[in-house]
Amino acid sequence: MSQSTVLARNTDIGWKVLGMLALSAALALTQVAPGHAQTLAAPGLDRPATFADLAEQVSPAVVNITTTTLVAGRTGPQGIVPDGSPFEDFFKDFNDQQDGAPRRSQALGSGFVISADGYVVTNNHVIEGADEIMIEFFSGQNLPAEVIGTDPNTDIALLKVDATDLPFVSFGDSDGVGARVGDWVLAVGNPLGQGFSVSAGIVSARNRSLSGTYDDFIQTDAAINRGNSGGPLFNLDGQVIGVNTAILSPNGGSIGIGFAMSSAVVKNVVDQLQQFGETRRGWLGVRIQDVTPDMVDAITGLDTGRGALVTDVPDGPAKDAGILSGDVILTFDGVDVPNTRDLVRMVGNAPVGKGVLMNVLRNGAVQEITVTLGRRETAEGLMPAASQTTPPKPAETEMLGLTLSEITPEMADRFGLGDTSGLVIVSVDQSSDAAGKGMAPGDVITEAGQLPVSSVADLQARIDEAKEAGRKSLLLLVRRDGDPRFVALTVQ
Repeated sequence: MSQSTVLARNTDIGWKVLGMLALSAALALTQVAPGHAQTLAAPGLDRPATFADLAEQVSPAVVNITTTTLVAGRTGPQGIVPDGSPFEDFFKDFNDQQDGAPRRSQALGSGFVISADGYVVTNNHVIEGADEIMIEFFSGQNLPAEVIGTDPNTDIALLKVDATDLPFVSFGDSDGVGARVGDWVLAVGNPLGQGFSVSAGIVSARNRSLSGTYDDFIQTDAAINRGNSGGPLFNLDGQVIGVNTAILSPNGGSIGIGFAMSSAVVKNVVDQLQQFGETRRGWLGVRIQDVTPDMVDAITGLDTGRGALVTDVPDGPAKDAGILSGDVILTFDGVDVPNTRDLVRMVGNAPVGKGVLMNVLRNGAVQEITVTLGRRETAEGLMPAASQTTPPKPAETEMLGLTLSEITPEMADRFGLGDTSGLVIVSVDQSSDAAGKGMAPGDVITEAGQLPVSSVADLQARIDEAKEAGRKSLLLLVRRDGDPRFVALTVQ
């Protein structure tokens, strides 16, 4: 029997989710004097004998968050009785009482104090749209909070309360010892509105991506439920290595598959929110895709699927620095680039305006190119410049399992191409390698072998050159609805 999976947020009014099988137990905390975390090993067992010392150490810095939002009045039941029904007047009176009466809605979440002067970290979805935010401390004290800044991309928010000498916790290294798969972790928060509680588990997996560009989630089987959102995930040294954000669940409750945004991401976001009240991420200004194994043979000088393949270079920092479509970015600021996801995070974490040295593979040779990064937030609306239209040359030819035509006004109208140069795919042989790679009618081939093509003769020349060089495949730059991607097609 199939079982549906619910994805939601961990608050009472709109909660994200995602988590693994639980080996965790929740235990209610009462205030005790802060102590030193001890990781005592039980005789013959490689695990802590107790988490009590750690819970005692960190719990004073964990807070409950209650938000209040003014929402419009309900419209009441509509159309639930037919005209002329004897109940019509009753439901009309009911609707009149409900209409237009605004009400307050509350939601619960968790957070943690990161400084003695009252900075508090939580999830953005916990406080999003709130009119009032109240922070309840472990001691029972309640204080109002103001929003310093938010980052919806990583679901992080920074709050501030007017206080001094607060207990606080520090960020740890989410990429180091204590955050490895199999290491013990502790989740503290306010699950289901029950107040302070703690659950223990292990790091189940690393580097999980759920839906965001900058995702770097730690997966854990420590129990995480509604209300845990924004709470800290601790290592055994009492350092925050993640912010509990989401669970994967078929029923809305914990099944042991929880996700915490890594401190490597959170700390950088919090520093920017604290300094600027907003994020200021680096921007390179390229469209990229991963180098797949079938592309390696078609890219001279590349021996394995690594790096980020540049598919398009609109106006921006990369274009100004001389980056070209077809370049493979191998390193960024001295760090190897395994794939596009890692490059996006590297660029986003780099300071705006920084000159970054990159190693780029172009035509079989590695070049060093320095790019001065722009700011992503101010460039979100930028679009690639349109290509120049080549003179129309009516022709249709079959090659590589494709029926190709040079772009004529008729073809441009038929496929909605606009001002585009290259070869348009009219049809695809469904038994061909091209069909297996997802190519479809209306796609436009703009480059072959990292050189522009504007005619069938250009493409045939690139195929011949690949065969003469002993290559098994040819790298094509293909555009669909203006979006570029590289595809390696077999030529032998």
